[in-house]
Amino acid sequence: MILKNGIDQVALINKFTEASAKQGESIRKTVHEATLKALQGRELTLANIRQVLGSVTKAASAGAAGSSLPAPDVENLLGKVFAGMDGALEQAVLANQRALQQLVEQGVSLRETQLKKALADIEKMEDALFATVRKAATAAGAAAGAPLEGPWAGVFKSAQGKGTDTGAQATATVERLMEDAQKSMRDGRAMGLRASQALIDSYSTLVSGVLIGMSEALKQGGAAKR
Repeated sequence: MILKNGIDQVALINKFTEASAKQGESIRKTVHEATLKALQGRELTLANIRQVLGSVTKAASAGAAGSSLPAPDVENLLGKVFAGMDGALEQAVLANQRALQQLVEQGVSLRETQLKKALADIEKMEDALFATVRKAATAAGAAAGAPLEGPWAGVFKSAQGKGTDTGAQATATVERLMEDAQKSMRDGRAMGLRASQALIDSYSTLVSGVLIGMSEALKQGGAAKR
C-alpha cells in the first residue's frame, strides 16, 4: 500500500471505479474518513490541508475517469467526494476553534502574531477547499486523458450556491472567538509573556490533539449507539 500525503490513493481509485450510482453515501463516508485520518497525521497548516485535499481529489478523479457510469451519476458521486472532504475540513476548523478557545480562556491574546495567523487561516479554509479541489481535478482529468470539467463544474456550482459546512463553521468560529477574546479582556484575564509564548508555540500540536480527540469521541459515540 503506497500512501500519498497519508491517503491510500489506489484504494480510493478502485472504490470509485467500482462504485454504482447508488453508493454515493458509501463514497462520502470513505472520503470523509480517509481525509480526516490524513489530517490527523500532520500539523493542521493550510499547506498540509491542501496536500491532503489534492491527493483525495486526484484519486477520486482518476476513479471517475475509469468509471462506466453516465455523466450525471459521476457528477453525483463526485459531489459526495466533495461533501466528504468538506465534512472533514469542517472538523478541522472546529478543532482550531476549540484549541484557540483553550488559549483565550487561559488569557492568551488573539493579537499574538501566530494566533492572528491561525484566525486568518480559518477564514481561508473554504477558499482553500474550492481552489485545491478545482486545481487537482483539472490536473487529474488531463493526466487521465478524460477531462472531467463537466461533472466537477456541476459539483462546484452546486456547492458554491448553497455554501459549504466548512465556510459556515469558519464564520461561526471567528465570531465566537472574537466574542470570547473580548470577554477575556473585560474579565481582566491576561497571561504572562513567557507562559503565553509557551502555549502559542505548541498551538499546532494542540490542534492536532483536539482533532484526534474529537474523532475518538465520535467513534465511541457510534459504538455506544450500536
